[in-house]
Amino acid sequence: MPTLAELVSDGCGLPFAAAAEALREAVGAHGAAVVEAPPGTGKTTLAPPIISGLVEGRVVVTQPRRVAARAAARRLAALTGTPVGELVGYTVRGDRVLGADAKVEMLTPGVLLRRLLRDPGLDGTGAVILDEVHERGLDTDLLVGLLVEVRELRPDLVVIAMSATADTETLAGLLGDTAPAPVVGVPGVLHPLTARYCPGPLPLDARGVSREFLAHVATVARAAFDERPGDGDVLVFLPGAREVRVVADLLRGSVPAEVLELHGQIPAREQDRAISGRRPGEPPRIVVSTNLAESSLTVAGVRVVVDAGLSREPRRDSARGMSGLVTVRCARSSADQRAGRAARQGPGVVWRCYDEETYAGLRPQVTPESQTTDLTGALLTLAAWGSPRGATMRLPSPLPAASVAEDEAVLRSLGAVDTTGRITEDGRRLASIPASPRWARALVDGAALVGSRTAAETVAAVESGVSGDLGREIIALRRGGTPEARRWKAEADRLARLIDAAPGTGALPGAVVVLAFPERVARKVGGTYLLASGTRAAAPPELAGHVWLAVAEVTRAGGVSAAGTGAVIRSAAPIDEPTARLAGQLLVEETRGELVDGRLRARRVVALGAIELSSTPVPARELGAHAVRDVVAAHGLGVIGWSQSADALRRRMALLHRSIGGRWPDVGDDALLTRLDDWLAPELRAAADTGALAGIDLTTPLRRLLPWPEAGRLDELAPERLQVPSGSRIRLEYPPHDADGPVVVAVKLQECFGLATSPRLVDGRVEVVFHLLSPAGRPLAITGDLASFWSGPYAQVRSEMRGRYPRHPWPEDPWTAPATARTKRRG
Repeated sequence: MPTLAELVSDGCGLPFAAAAEALREAVGAHGAAVVEAPPGTGKTTLAPPIISGLVEGRVVVTQPRRVAARAAARRLAALTGTPVGELVGYTVRGDRVLGADAKVEMLTPGVLLRRLLRDPGLDGTGAVILDEVHERGLDTDLLVGLLVEVRELRPDLVVIAMSATADTETLAGLLGDTAPAPVVGVPGVLHPLTARYCPGPLPLDARGVSREFLAHVATVARAAFDERPGDGDVLVFLPGAREVRVVADLLRGSVPAEVLELHGQIPAREQDRAISGRRPGEPPRIVVSTNLAESSLTVAGVRVVVDAGLSREPRRDSARGMSGLVTVRCARSSADQRAGRAARQGPGVVWRCYDEETYAGLRPQVTPESQTTDLTGALLTLAAWGSPRGATMRLPSPLPAASVAEDEAVLRSLGAVDTTGRITEDGRRLASIPASPRWARALVDGAALVGSRTAAETVAAVESGVSGDLGREIIALRRGGTPEARRWKAEADRLARLIDAAPGTGALPGAVVVLAFPERVARKVGGTYLLASGTRAAAPPELAGHVWLAVAEVTRAGGVSAAGTGAVIRSAAPIDEPTARLAGQLLVEETRGELVDGRLRARRVVALGAIELSSTPVPARELGAHAVRDVVAAHGLGVIGWSQSADALRRRMALLHRSIGGRWPDVGDDALLTRLDDWLAPELRAAADTGALAGIDLTTPLRRLLPWPEAGRLDELAPERLQVPSGSRIRLEYPPHDADGPVVVAVKLQECFGLATSPRLVDGRVEVVFHLLSPAGRPLAITGDLASFWSGPYAQVRSEMRGRYPRHPWPEDPWTAPATARTKRRG
């Protein structure tokens, strides 16, 4: 039974043993270091014992996932021959196995963040090791910033950042004091790796990863198994637990192998089975995994990797109030790490379920979670730490300003922070609850409404990722009997203990969801659901039969938009209208206008955000001019229409704006709509009385925009008509208001005899292009240079036309012939 010190001296045959002395020296001299070593080299196994021998107190090691924290603790305990918890233990949300004398504790970043808020000095802790920092999880990024500040008060606290593919320069600069922290590492021991590309159907459809693509992955996995080198096992990478289950089911029975699943939703015993090496005499294995096996866990015995090339990452859609995990192409760094798992123990093969061009086009690195996810929890943590918005904190990446402003507004609406971003007393209570701020608020407020037990059960179910009909799922979880149900019950028990006991009214879980996300109250409209936020979303069959839903999670649909909405409801609870009205802050009563056949109709509306609850017709005059203006602003000036004279004036004004600018106004759609009160106010007031919008002549209103005294030159600079040599005044055709183009005059050729120079408008800036017409009004020539036309092409036109139109003059000399609009006889 080796001790931790003996384990390090032995090295367990792991490559990282070669870096042990360098790590000791770095910590002894600087108290901090960056460890860079590829997956499988043993840094997670050996670094904690190395550091434990250098510090007083416990070594805590963060792992990005619960399954990784438990697995790392079990592996290190097994190597020392001790039960988990005695020498090495773990703490994850809802599960803790840790003795008072344990030297090493594996935990998740979220657990350590909450511990720091309770105990900023980390009493009893001698060192913190942040593992897998290259994954750029939000909690890990925050821990880097917080621990840098803790070390200012506790110089004895050792901080290590460990990564497979880190930006070591940035990390070293953050962790260093007067100089960057040392970088310690070992190279990966990679055997030859062969890459094979097997593209298939498009991976995504309206429901996410398509069944056709998953079938393709299973087919590639079978081929990879049949052609694997030696007697190695196969590791298949897929983006999520659902995809893992589907592909594993397709493989079972179709290959002479044991097919194992590896993801966070299976029991610990099954996780251990998938990770541990194959015993002598056991059949070969195909392990179908999420990205757990990419860097957090090492799966023993793998010689072949099948990579679907997908990952599940957080994304936010601020415009539609959606955030959550979406399936995207993985980063090239992730693809390379996955492939490397095949070449740790000998020559390996990676089978990529996409083509080489796709691989070359992958983004180089993983996108930091802080740049794409909801930041309300992070901002509450920073406020509780005393560093609102993290403005002065040394973080690996600055938090995006737009997301900070948006999510801090959410925290203010929850009463968690004040206008300066500093935490309130309510905020401190919410920060102490192991749930996101919205769900923490719903837990506290919902206890009095539905009872502390129901509130806790609902929040535990949502936070654990339950999908579909929340009411049914909670009933199923109450029956127990599964590992998921036991974990859910433990979490619900823990949450219930954090709030005051309250009997409640026995309302359904949907009430708690409404309290968390009032803007996600949804009512069925046709075949989809309209959310109070204005978003439309499709719902799965188990929810689609209900009129009202309280939506816990709505995400952008992968691939083709769901039912044409672009969004799909992942989890929700059926509710009734009285429960929907718990979102009282969204309830409005107002008069709204709408257009029906060009006329305004007024309605008195009671609405819950975008959802109308009732509508009563009222006289149009109740709208008022402001409501009419809102209708025009929303629908555009097309609802009024442009008369011929108004359009002509607009074209002339647009030419002056383009050619001169200055005080000549922009008359584009957007510019006019933003200045409605400046030029259309009298007509809007009249429309409020009559309800009539269509048919308003916009000519006079447009003239209100003309600048004074420049307006007096309008007809000089951009005249309506042009006088030609015959004496006729021909209307000029100006280009559309939103397009460049020539000013055109279409005139019969005979009316322009003797005209040598094309007139120019706008003080000579714009030339007039002549469309010279036949007596029948058909075009004969287009020119801006009349002198050249008379001297050249006219002769050919004359020879062709004088026989066809003998009653009209076609003189040999157009320069001296009198211009006329008449025939010869009439002349």
